[in-house]
Amino acid sequence: MHSPTQAFLGSTTEAVPAPGTTSIWMRGGTTPPLVPLENDLQTDVCIVGAGITGLSVAYQLARAGKAVVVVDDGPVGGGETARTSAHLAAILDTRYADLERLHGARIQQIAESHARAIDEIEATCRRENIACDFQRVDGYLYLAPDDDPATLVREHTAALHAGVTDVAWVDRAPLPFATRRCLRFPRQAQFHPLRYLAGLAEAVTRAGGLLVAGHATRTVTGPTALVELDDGHTIAAHAIVVATNSPVNDRITMHTKQAAYRSYVVAAAVPAGSVTPALYWDTADPYHYVRVHRGEEHDVLIVGGEDHHTGQGDEDATRFERLEEWARERFGTLGAIVDRWSGQVVNSVDGIGFIGRNPGDEPNVFIATGDTGNGLTHGTIAGMLIADLVLGRKHPWQALYDPARITPLAAWSFTREGLHVAAGYARWLAPGDAKTVGLAPGHGTVVQRGLRKVAVYRDPQGALHECSAVCPHLGGVVAWNDVEKSWDCPCHGSRFDTNGRVLNGPANRDLEPA
Repeated sequence: MHSPTQAFLGSTTEAVPAPGTTSIWMRGGTTPPLVPLENDLQTDVCIVGAGITGLSVAYQLARAGKAVVVVDDGPVGGGETARTSAHLAAILDTRYADLERLHGARIQQIAESHARAIDEIEATCRRENIACDFQRVDGYLYLAPDDDPATLVREHTAALHAGVTDVAWVDRAPLPFATRRCLRFPRQAQFHPLRYLAGLAEAVTRAGGLLVAGHATRTVTGPTALVELDDGHTIAAHAIVVATNSPVNDRITMHTKQAAYRSYVVAAAVPAGSVTPALYWDTADPYHYVRVHRGEEHDVLIVGGEDHHTGQGDEDATRFERLEEWARERFGTLGAIVDRWSGQVVNSVDGIGFIGRNPGDEPNVFIATGDTGNGLTHGTIAGMLIADLVLGRKHPWQALYDPARITPLAAWSFTREGLHVAAGYARWLAPGDAKTVGLAPGHGTVVQRGLRKVAVYRDPQGALHECSAVCPHLGGVVAWNDVEKSWDCPCHGSRFDTNGRVLNGPANRDLEPA
């Protein structure tokens, strides 16, 4: 674990998606640019990460009169917020029946907090006049073909225990294929995430906040926290919030309690009005998630799934092909695929996020991580919760989301994820390729050279690019991701571009030269 007086902050931004893997959101709106820092600054709060979490925290603090600076080395929302399917749901990826088993009576706070997050987004859209296509819709949970109907009975009972009293049985979901009896959850929502972030960013700057372009490399915490940028400038702050999806200021502590997954999405044209606007989930494992985005000439059906551990699956185009096949079997009006992308989901061992003071650190360092597939609502919850903590207020959800919490009933999940990490380290024993003669342009492989593991990429022009295959976080051996054209660590989810530049934490520096 790092020293409580020194932590390192790294990149918060995903790779610019390769052709064919861009999300529909990245083509549908503009966000205000981040500006380089010209002088050293002093502020109340420095926030690392300009996604929905970072900007939600900044917005709440700026409204409360605090001076805030948001730092990111990419565009606003250029990380995982641009790679969501944009479900705004109080129905979590970890089902209510499992959450009740893990958290008992606190399930009511879980349901309340996510419903409040949707309400907060809606209120913010009205307050700040943000045009982001926010729309209230129903959510439908239906059985996978081979699943036991008792699954939904248990979920209905647990939802009632959570205080979701408007959940209702319906004969079928309003889809063009038979779903059997299923559950309807009213008052869920959907929106355009980057347009919403653009509105948040503008509101933050109107309130005096500053959005800074730069790679935050180091912070020394204490009564005043000093954040250093890679250009040598510094930001002195009374508090720091690390909002980087996976916290890059922790070496070990938080990364034993969560794991990184890749999830895949295809977006296809469908005739306008042919699919009822709603959020849809099945009970498969991994499950499928579906919704409709209204377009000008046609609607766009967004279908996601095919989740697997980062760096530990076959990250190739067959993931998209299977999703498309699944969709075409069920939606007879499905047209051409217009977008496809994958994103990084950080799953906690107990199904809900970690939001609050960073364990083992100074009391003025805060984190938000473990979104567990519900990053939009978890990020909004972080805005409300962390703002109160920075302002010295108690918050009713503070203990629920405390990053230092231990959930005894999540022991099996903790052990299972630990075994996956161990499997990642087993790559040290794998032989690797002996040579790169047959490596096709646009592809990468890990080569064994004596005792060294070398990550080799051949660019489209045929030139080879080499760097160490050893992740600088905790020494895992990276794997090639053929979808995103990146090097992904199977141990804790760090990601690097073809030249070894860090894209996602928890790694806070690049792969070493070969």
